[in-house]
Amino acid sequence: MTVQTQASVAGNVADDDLPARRRRNRIRYNATQSAIVAAAIVLVVLFAFAVKEGLARHGIRFSFSFLWDAAGFDISEGKTVALEDGVWPSLLNFTSDHLIAQAFVTGIFNTIKVAVLAILLSTVLGTLLGVGRLSTNWVVRNLSFWCVEFVRNTPLLIQLVFWYFAVVLHFPPIAAAAKVYGVVISQQGLYFPVPTWQGGDSVLAIGTATAFWVAILGVLFDRNGTVRWICAGAVLLLGAMMFATGIVGLDLPVASKFQARGGTSMSPEMAALLLAIVVNSASYIAEIVRGAIDALPKGQWEAAASLGLTRRDTVNDIILPQVFRVVLPSFGNQYISLTKNTALGIAIGYPELFNIYGTIANQTGHSLEGIVIVMASYLILSWAISAAVGWADRRMTRHGASR
Repeated sequence: MTVQTQASVAGNVADDDLPARRRRNRIRYNATQSAIVAAAIVLVVLFAFAVKEGLARHGIRFSFSFLWDAAGFDISEGKTVALEDGVWPSLLNFTSDHLIAQAFVTGIFNTIKVAVLAILLSTVLGTLLGVGRLSTNWVVRNLSFWCVEFVRNTPLLIQLVFWYFAVVLHFPPIAAAAKVYGVVISQQGLYFPVPTWQGGDSVLAIGTATAFWVAILGVLFDRNGTVRWICAGAVLLLGAMMFATGIVGLDLPVASKFQARGGTSMSPEMAALLLAIVVNSASYIAEIVRGAIDALPKGQWEAAASLGLTRRDTVNDIILPQVFRVVLPSFGNQYISLTKNTALGIAIGYPELFNIYGTIANQTGHSLEGIVIVMASYLILSWAISAAVGWADRRMTRHGASR
């Protein structure tokens, strides 16, 4: 009895000390974290003072006031944000009369334009190549393998130069431009058909367009499969109705002797940069997809075959839905790398952010301030991509768990 009593007393004392120990551990943890944060802040402040003193010794003033000066140079392509009639912001073609800050906006706009298109196209192409790597067709399997291996083992800059000088600049001249499904292909660039609004401000036109976009949102965000199919059907029906009734028209590009008119254009530099980044990124995405498919249990293929599913149905309905839930974080890393690779556009004269920064630094001498803006811009873009991929990953995980 005495031994049991002593043991129980010791246990009670230990239980009484547990909150105190937890409190001490929490205090120690918070103190350690605070010390690390304080040390980091001190290092940043010391670095800032060192940079400031170094600039002062050389007579250089660190200031962002130059952003409000007139640029004094033109940019070959791209939009910038400007106030129309001093009230409403709108996208306008950049001219030398715009501010340097607006030149940076043009560079960011051009970078985002290439990055978004490259993300979409490389995801599709990379998925096809990844599935092709595991195809039972000998030609498809080996063709996918050699495409991936060749692209992954050559520098992106060399690929960019190849696409620009060996491919894009050898397109036919504008007078003999090729036309493929309404797309005009020439040395001056690519010209695409573009939908145009013809409905004016009529209630029917606005209501139809609103219903069309609501249906698109339903396809993208609704979790109910039946509702998604209904929304997809509504998108097709409303889209066809808007074209048939003339609410929306199609502006087709037409090539003449010296230039093309109509539609929307893509410069040769942007086309080459987009091709290089899409093909290069697709090769890495293909390996991510192939590895994820290989990691799935082989029994899933066998079970699908025993149910009479074709290989295509197995891939579309069983394999790829699982793969995309696994590979999204890896895709996010590739998307961030892809976005930063747009800076290579400077090699062929595409006016992306880094290229425009070089022009501004040469004209104003504010290279340090400019590189800070460039680094901050890429950092924000990377964070935005990471947040978007994280949101998609969580949504797919919840959707998969609820099925």
